[in-house]
Amino acid sequence: MNDAPSLFEIDDDSRPLADRLRPRTLDDVVGQEHVLGAEAPIGRMVEAHKLVSMVLWGPPGCGKTTIARLLAEQTDLAFEPLSATFSGVADLRKVFQSAQRRREIGQGTLLFVDEIHRFNRAQQDSFLPYVEDGTIVLVGATTENPSFELNGALLSRSQVFVLKRLDEPALDTLVARAEDLLGAPLPLTDDARQALTAMADGDGRYLLNMIEQVHSLPAPVDQAALTAAVQRRAPLYDKAQEGHYNLISALHKSMRGSDPDAALYWLARMLEGGEDPLFIARRITRFATEDIGMADPGAVQQALAAWDVYDRLGSPEGELAIAQAVVYLATAPKSIGVYRGFTIATAAARKTGSLMPPAHILNAPTRLMKDLGYGQGYQYDPDTQTGFSGADYFPDAMARQTFYEPTTSGYERNITERLRHWATLREGTSTMPTDPRPTDTPSRGPVT
Repeated sequence: MNDAPSLFEIDDDSRPLADRLRPRTLDDVVGQEHVLGAEAPIGRMVEAHKLVSMVLWGPPGCGKTTIARLLAEQTDLAFEPLSATFSGVADLRKVFQSAQRRREIGQGTLLFVDEIHRFNRAQQDSFLPYVEDGTIVLVGATTENPSFELNGALLSRSQVFVLKRLDEPALDTLVARAEDLLGAPLPLTDDARQALTAMADGDGRYLLNMIEQVHSLPAPVDQAALTAAVQRRAPLYDKAQEGHYNLISALHKSMRGSDPDAALYWLARMLEGGEDPLFIARRITRFATEDIGMADPGAVQQALAAWDVYDRLGSPEGELAIAQAVVYLATAPKSIGVYRGFTIATAAARKTGSLMPPAHILNAPTRLMKDLGYGQGYQYDPDTQTGFSGADYFPDAMARQTFYEPTTSGYERNITERLRHWATLREGTSTMPTDPRPTDTPSRGPVT
């Protein structure tokens, strides 16, 4: 291990600042103490000089490559780096052969695979025998959820460590180190310095790249000048991967939890990340029927109206209609009575198969159907004294069941009272007289 007092590798100024500031030991890595500290999992492995294969999962610029290199140095393993983007089976075969030769002379190998999720299933399977027999210690790096992107067999032989995006103290530490190496403070006002770390959005490498652009600017650089000189890092958001599902889940649960402020935040995050507003419109329409339902029957109309407005106006004007609908849905009363009832009714329908409706509610357009009892005894509810006949509309072979149970939230409070009233009337129908009028010629209204 190098005993130089400096934290940094000293080299010529032509090297990128991020490379010149690359940590020399694991203690120098910022923002990942939860896995690298002396009492943390990786820290204990390094102390014992006994690594297991692992997957480092975290956002760009959090130190995955640096950590892998330092793990090899601090446990005396040969470091073999590969990028899954540019490597194939032939490259893997060469690495495995070299690792086997080293093993014969007592030298271990740490194989670092960047973007490991880009390897296909067969390529991932090729690691298994060499990981199992100890020929290599595999350290994979990925920005994607390993649960979705890596084979179960490979995951079962590795430990997954989640690395965090760099927080403000960690980014401030990098700024201080950069100023120390450059020999002068950055020419930034206080507001601009805060804006600089915010623009990095947790990516240490991006922060150092921005510092390279800033340090030679004439002082003082305020926030406006900083914004003109460097570009804000694009938010992490992959519309086809985990970020997409994480943010729509956050939006959905914020609305369900009746928090319009959080819902607006996640909506803005998705739109800023480039999400298709029509996808959001579809999801909030589903939310209106699933999580609000009959507690506010107007909710689905609000969602559909927002969808229609966006269709007509497009971005950015139409996005305000979606925001309005999100606030409406977040502040509406919630009920899953219809959702739960439909789910139970669907299960009952699958279980009971092809039971016929009871004969009294069937139309009888032919003499034969009348002779078979179709429509016999049917009571036309609007013509009854109470407007409710209390008839049984379930199949004869199926006992009456309750699927829909409204809550006391919003409009469903009225429905609850109405259903209770009808239940009381239904209990008394056995003593009510039967309507004597012919079942196929009611005084008004349709039979069906």
